[in-house]
Amino acid sequence: MKLWEKGIPTDKQIEQFTVGNDRELDLVLAKYDALGSIAHAKMLGQIGLLTESETLSLVLALEDIIIDVENGNFEIEDSFEDVHSKIEYLLTTKLGDAGKKIHTARSRNDQVLVDVNLYLKDVVKDFKSQVKTLFDLLMQSAEKHQNVLLPGYTHLQIAMPSSFGMWFSAYAETLIDDITMLNAALKIVDQNPLGSAAGYGSSFPIDRTFTTKELDFETLKYNSVAAQMSRGKSEKTVAFAMSSVAATLAKFSMDVCLYMSQNFDFISLPAHLTTGSSIMPHKKNPDVFELIRGKCNKIQALPYEITLITNNLPSGYHRDLQLLKEGLFPAIQNLKACLDIAIFSIKDITVKEGILNDKKYDYLFTVDSLNEMVVAGMPFRDAYKAVAEQLENGTFQSPKETKHTHEGSINNLCLNEIKEKMKSAY
Repeated sequence: MKLWEKGIPTDKQIEQFTVGNDRELDLVLAKYDALGSIAHAKMLGQIGLLTESETLSLVLALEDIIIDVENGNFEIEDSFEDVHSKIEYLLTTKLGDAGKKIHTARSRNDQVLVDVNLYLKDVVKDFKSQVKTLFDLLMQSAEKHQNVLLPGYTHLQIAMPSSFGMWFSAYAETLIDDITMLNAALKIVDQNPLGSAAGYGSSFPIDRTFTTKELDFETLKYNSVAAQMSRGKSEKTVAFAMSSVAATLAKFSMDVCLYMSQNFDFISLPAHLTTGSSIMPHKKNPDVFELIRGKCNKIQALPYEITLITNNLPSGYHRDLQLLKEGLFPAIQNLKACLDIAIFSIKDITVKEGILNDKKYDYLFTVDSLNEMVVAGMPFRDAYKAVAEQLENGTFQSPKETKHTHEGSINNLCLNEIKEKMKSAY
């Protein structure tokens, strides 16, 4: 069944090419298609295009469909083009003429727009919740290990002293930026496109403010053409927010892989978070974090994929937009999985104490030693040269301690301030 069926047969090869894997992807949207249809049916009843009885029967039938979706009993067979045609078929089969009226005053164009926006609203809210959980775990680890020193690196060369408190809380505070990106994406998708129809509105006296309130959108996407142009922009904005989260996870995972290696030996993972080798019995590989890194690097390509699909499209609807689901929907599931496994794993990271007792880390304290000379009255450049000479002739004595006081330094991590910052952003 096709909503645009005119009785003219479609070539099977053309049908297979144009539908693609839309049926499988549309299962994600089934619940939201039914929710949008409930709001639409109520609105049609309000303006007199449906009777009270027709409205009630449509709403009840759509609620039954939602139950089937949530119980895993909804499917889109090959005889249907997409979720929209399947749901309209179910309504028509069950209700007759009332089912045939559900598509009054709307197009598949605004129908899929509202489905995607409702879906992405829930997705972004779920991401925010996961990111907040991860933030809390990182902050707990930062508090627990804030006095355990760790080498800091620039150019992968020993640089200055850091700590596990600084390392864990650095990633926690970075997640606040990711929350800000997610909030921006939520603002974009929290606009109601329903009623824009094919992209130019309708001659029916529809009430778009009613459906905006009914679907709990923050506002209406007023201009019908603008509503259609939001397809692609909404997906890309969410993809950029996802990319921000993914970048944080990928970088953290790289650190874990590096710090777990024998050459660094700063942390360890329990057996259930590592895998072995088919030939080397000593191996304990951080496959979990390697896969988080790989999956999240792949997710960071998503905004550019969406850009390339949409960047030369004129205003109005184009079938190219169907392809956005192929990249976005699986990426959403991958990022959710990466966040879940990071949340599961981070609490089991064991940090090593006494790392800086190794003589090779003495040079971490050259800047602290230099700064003490400056405080004692020596000009900075002279102190710099004095420490450089000590290093050259082998007389440098490492203080092996830090006396940092400013906000965000190793001895003043501002963990409470970071918590408040997240609270405000969230």
